[in-house]
Order: sequence, then structure tokens, then C-alpha cells
Amino acid sequence: WLDIDHLAEAMAVSRLTSLNRFNWAAFDDRDHVGDPAEPLRDRVTASARDAGLTLPAGPIYLLTHLRYLGYAFNPISFYYCYAPDGTLAAVMGEVHSTFGEERCSWIDARAARTPAGLRHRTPKTMHVSPFMPMTVDWEFVLTDPGASLVAHMNAFHQTDTGAAPFFDATLSLTRRPWTAATIRR
Repeated sequence: WLDIDHLAEAMAVSRLTSLNRFNWAAFDDRDHVGDPAEPLRDRVTASARDAGLTLPAGPIYLLTHLRYLGYAFNPISFYYCYAPDGTLAAVMGEVHSTFGEERCSWIDARAARTPAGLRHRTPKTMHVSPFMPMTVDWEFVLTDPGASLVAHMNAFHQTDTGAAPFFDATLSLTRRPWTAATIRR
């Protein structure tokens, strides 16, 4: 859970983490949307614009895996985009396939809001796994970030009408402070 405008500061918290260079854990701009030579905020803003969304000027937090000993395995990252008043405006799911492809799926938080958080369904547009056909819809169910966070994904065959999902993946997290001691643990 990283503030994309303060990545250098976050990675400098521990000697075990770094920005754009090898370490036990590292954030690498090459692993995320767009041209790594551009600032990440500009890349996220351009992706939103391509999807027909205008992002407010508030903070953007990235829920992602870092590189570990130079290895990156990050099938999905979520960018939580806030308005200056702290209201969640949009979430982008950045999906990477095992074949090196990337797709971004945007969720307008106002349109996707439910009592349980955000709910959004989108067609599959690339092979994330060779074990699932392309005729699949992904459903994202995301709770509002706080002391805990749940990112839940279901896969439905596109012909299903109200049927149960055939694949379910859930990430359930508890917030911890980003400190050198926590990182060492």
C-alpha cells in the first residue's frame, strides 16, 4: 500500500528495500503501467483518460507486490485514486499475464458503490492463465481500505446468468506500519 507520489521515501525506510534497483524487496517502475521513464502519477492519469475518466488531484495508493531478489510476480495491482477530500473516486486493476501482457480495468467508485464496498464486472481481454477460456467475465469486489482490506475476484462464464462463479481468488489484508522493523519481520 504505497503512495505513488512518495515511492522514494517509502523505499528508503529500510536498507532491505529500494526504488528501481536490486534489493531484498524493490519497487521497479518497469513493472507498472505505461512508460517507466514517465512519473507514475502521469502514467496512471493517462490510463484513466484513455478509459474516459478524469482523476481528481488527490492521493493515489498502489496495492501491489514488490520485486523480491529481482523477481517480479504480480498478476494484479490495484491503484486507489482519491479526491482531495478523501473520497475514493476510482480504482484501477492492472493485470499482468504470464505471457508479459498488461491490461488496465478502471472502476468508477461512484457507479460501483455498494453497501459492502465496490463491485465491478468486466470481460476477460487476455489470457491471464492458460487454464481459463477467454469467454470469462471477471468480477471485482473491493472493500474500502482502512485497518483491513479485501480484494475479491470471481470468474464467471459469460453465458452464466446469476450462476455461481467457477473461480474465486481473495486477498484479505490487515494494515501494518511501513517501518524498517515491520519490513524486517
